[in-house]
Amino acid sequence: MTGAAVIGVDLGGTTLAAGLVAADGRVLSHLREPTHGRGPATALATLLALVDRLIGSAREQGLELAGIGIGVPGTVDAERGAVGRDIHYVPDLASVPLGPLVAERVGMPVFVDNDVNVLALGEWMFGAGRGVRSLVMLAVGTGVGGGIILDGRVVRGHAGFGGELGHVPINYDGRACICGGRGCLKAYVSGTDIAREGAQRLKREVTATEVFQQAAAGDPVARELAAEVCEALGAGLAIIVNGLNPERLLVAGGVAESLKPLERDIRASLARYAFAQALAGTSFDILILDKGATVRGGAALVHYETHRRKGEGDHAPRPG
Repeated sequence: MTGAAVIGVDLGGTTLAAGLVAADGRVLSHLREPTHGRGPATALATLLALVDRLIGSAREQGLELAGIGIGVPGTVDAERGAVGRDIHYVPDLASVPLGPLVAERVGMPVFVDNDVNVLALGEWMFGAGRGVRSLVMLAVGTGVGGGIILDGRVVRGHAGFGGELGHVPINYDGRACICGGRGCLKAYVSGTDIAREGAQRLKREVTATEVFQQAAAGDPVARELAAEVCEALGAGLAIIVNGLNPERLLVAGGVAESLKPLERDIRASLARYAFAQALAGTSFDILILDKGATVRGGAALVHYETHRRKGEGDHAPRPG
């Protein structure tokens, strides 16, 4: 298995990316399409179309395929490959047994997990987390999700909610969140919520990127909002450091490019809330990743689950 290629898939609410990935993490070919470009409720059709194209490409190159790994936003029953009911960004896949459906179509093993778990596995196996035993990924984009790897094992939790770090409360009587709670980290740092808050304060429609651009240009209202984002993110990251004490703490996602120039402020906020000794043992970085990284994550999921399900334990070796 270790020498075979795999197909990695990042199934997002807007874009579906899929790639043919070598055993060492090199992306050999890469495809992307709008998730619902074929019409409403067509995410599965788009997925199958891209997978079929990549299987054809593998045959043309004479490559053996070991399986397919799929990351989706929301909770997942990874053992059954079934998507949960709370998939806000691709609702047509709610409660769908995605793994078995795709496996029946393609005739090879298919593994499904939360997209940030998959992203964390990709960085742990092939990228910024290579060589460590513990890593936490916080993906800040349209929503906020987390992926936790402790002692070489993905932490999924009893019902698949492990890693829902966007929904840790940082303000007990704060803003309403999509989950039904109040004061969640997501409500302060996600791109959706930054844009919503920015529109209210700036009195015009803006994107999260525009809020940060206006802050950099000196707009006092945007600067205040950007400072609040940094403070909230630092508090959320401190919860991770104090609670899990990982070797590597990574922030990625669609908002990461806007956060990177503010890294000093985020680090300062993190230091205010985290135990100093715990933080001293954690290496922190903000990553700007492309879709190739998420595709590699799907490939890492195949390697991890193939090893785990052979009864060799959760501590998966890194291939390549």
